[in-house]
Amino acid sequence: MKSIIAARGETVAEQAPSMRWALASLSLSMLLPSLGTSIANVGLPSLAQAFHAPFQDVQWIVLAYLLAITALIVSVGRLGDITGRRRLLLAGILLFTLASILCGVAPTLWLMIAARAVQGLGAAIMMALTMAFVGETVPKARTGSAMGLLGTMSAIGTALGPSLGGLLIAGLGWPAIFLVNVPLGVLTFVLAYRHLPADISTGKTDRKGFDMAGTLLLALTLSAYALAMTIGHGRFGLLNVALLSAAVFGIGFFVFAEARAASPLVQLTVFRNPVLSASLAMNALVSTVMMATLVVAPFYLSQALGLNQALVGIVMSIGPVISILSGVPAGRLVDRLDTSFVVVAGLVAMAAASVAMAVLPGISGYIVAIAVLTPGYQLFQAANNTAVMADVRPDQRGVISGMLNLSRNLGLITGASVMGAVFALASGTPDVAVAHPEAVASGMQITFAVAAALIIVALAIALGTYRRRRALGES
Repeated sequence: MKSIIAARGETVAEQAPSMRWALASLSLSMLLPSLGTSIANVGLPSLAQAFHAPFQDVQWIVLAYLLAITALIVSVGRLGDITGRRRLLLAGILLFTLASILCGVAPTLWLMIAARAVQGLGAAIMMALTMAFVGETVPKARTGSAMGLLGTMSAIGTALGPSLGGLLIAGLGWPAIFLVNVPLGVLTFVLAYRHLPADISTGKTDRKGFDMAGTLLLALTLSAYALAMTIGHGRFGLLNVALLSAAVFGIGFFVFAEARAASPLVQLTVFRNPVLSASLAMNALVSTVMMATLVVAPFYLSQALGLNQALVGIVMSIGPVISILSGVPAGRLVDRLDTSFVVVAGLVAMAAASVAMAVLPGISGYIVAIAVLTPGYQLFQAANNTAVMADVRPDQRGVISGMLNLSRNLGLITGASVMGAVFALASGTPDVAVAHPEAVASGMQITFAVAAALIIVALAIALGTYRRRRALGES
């Protein structure tokens, strides 16, 4: 008996360093896609000069990346469930790294845009499969901590992008903002190759076919929605209406196709799970509000409060810094408490912060609101992701992780468009850049009153799910 216990102790001791290295590879797999998003934004003026192109063309460098992620993240998650998550994640890391090289040496703008789309495909694979791997590399009791760590790494990538990109462009030129991904990509590939668990072979007879029709329909539908929300910067014209209509019809066709597919991309029955459906809806609502802070804050801080660009950058860095510091503690709290309780607590904090953003005056009011909003968001994210992924069947982890990431991306896209339009409408002018300070302050108040209402809707969904779970537990 003692020998068995000793052998088990040795096994756990051997697994601990391996688990830490596996988490390190997953952390880098989460950091690189978020860095790839934020670092390119700061380079757009330099890229416009380098390629002698108007901003409307250059913005496709960012848009192609985001479109590829949004359109393909569910499909690649499902592909990982079928073909093996480890080998697909390694392929995604390699694809992201090679595309980064191509971006850095691209001689023309359109080759750059094509390379960014390929880089977005690699990023989609990394984002979809990283969370799916948590269930295979981390004990269930530590899932919350792992989700908190991944949230922290995503925040680091987002926060690091603008400052690192500015330094690289100033010192080495615009190619450096893409080539910096190469050594990081190589390190991520090596760690993942050496420390992630091998795929479990199920044999060809047990593998279901890949739903190509569903994949194509979903990709086209999501692309139409993303374009409808981004083209025109919140001003809806005939093209936006046509794209949004195409997205609505696309959803109908997708549901019709999935109901008849032998091996559907998304099992429609999963939406009967109230926890998953509620989590996806809450994720989209919360992401919409978080994007509002990025869209509205620069105008409010510079035009209503009169801060110069340097101070605007410093104040806006407070949120990402708090996010980095609060991600891991939030995950540990999820491990100790009921996930539903932590989701509700995070949403309550976000609702209070949104109200504070609307009513508290001046820079001190903004900082106080952000200091409450950001930890609330990290609590929600860690608990919500843990609640969804903890009990997912192993053969569904990739696609469910992809759906979680998709709901977040759709929220961000919607927030950039809809909340930007609300802000412009509330400010009383289509061009907020020339609005009076009082108008911008009024726009800020109304926008975050709307944000508070969205969080209250998410809170109502969370409380309804919590009561339903308790009722089922008592019955």
